[in-house]
Amino acid sequence: MPQLRVHAGRHYAIQYHYALPDDAWCVELSEAVPAPAAWAEIPNAETHLPGVAFMVGVVPDEDPILEPTVHIHSHDEHVIPYEIMRWFMGQVAEQVERCRLAFEQEAPEAVE
Repeated sequence: MPQLRVHAGRHYAIQYHYALPDDAWCVELSEAVPAPAAWAEIPNAETHLPGVAFMVGVVPDEDPILEPTVHIHSHDEHVIPYEIMRWFMGQVAEQVERCRLAFEQEAPEAVE
């Protein structure tokens, strides 16, 4: 389920997915788009959905030597407010910690 945040009247979304080819979690930041009008009658339905990701934090979870990276995907300029960038990077940092903790618990001898 995506996380949504409003800043200065604009809607942003963060969502997670696992990229099998990269053996990594992806944390995607996008500008959220309005949900379909038909959803308006559904109780507790989201009003916005994630749009096309323009920043992706890639967090490897199979090899602790691989560094997390941030990829910028854009055909046009995106202005990202400081608070939204902090929120996004906080989510990436939390995912890095979760992956490192999981790796340590699964293979403690490999971390040394």
